[in-house]
Amino acid sequence: MKLNIANPLTGAQKVLEVDDEHKLRAFYDKRISQEVEGEVLGDEFKGFIFRVSGGNDKQGFPMKQGVLSNGRARLLLAKGKTCYRPRRKGERKRKSVRGCIVGPDLSVLNLVVVKAGEADVPGLTDVQIPRRLGPKRASNIRKLFNLTKEDDVRKYVIRRKFDSKTGKKNDKAPKIQRLVTPRTLHHKRQIALKKVQQREKVQREAAEYNRLHAQ
Repeated sequence: MKLNIANPLTGAQKVLEVDDEHKLRAFYDKRISQEVEGEVLGDEFKGFIFRVSGGNDKQGFPMKQGVLSNGRARLLLAKGKTCYRPRRKGERKRKSVRGCIVGPDLSVLNLVVVKAGEADVPGLTDVQIPRRLGPKRASNIRKLFNLTKEDDVRKYVIRRKFDSKTGKKNDKAPKIQRLVTPRTLHHKRQIALKKVQQREKVQREAAEYNRLHAQ
């Protein structure tokens, strides 16, 4: 079985090929999101704690959270569900998925490092892989740079540099979401004003209709 170990703090991943049944036995009958001590894999992982995040069986069917089985099930899946991407609007499909309980029929088991051990593991804790993209939401940019609400978030957006097909150096920045500017506040006030005006118009027309109806 392959163990795909991811470390969110460094952004690194490491794949281990484990054939020893005694080492894998600690993972059997664990569910997705349960934690396992890393010492079972060897002394290099002493002090590590892993969380089971998913996996695939030998035929390639993915594990799905909430399916309390160590076999397969056929579920009717729609947009927003894991293990399915609809091609058309409103489309639903019955798909085969693997249950969330770990068993010996898995080919890949995905693990996430919850707590790192004392010793560094080459390729997992001793490297730092930078994130490709910075934060997009205004509140997350403020949190990253410790900004106040008075500071202009637009100056702190992380721009991504890349080479175009012609070899020219370009950079691009994401559109900031939930950005509060005087323009957005004015737009919000205009929408509220239009709602009030529409309500008053309906009331006037209703009063005029009732007056004509009473004559």
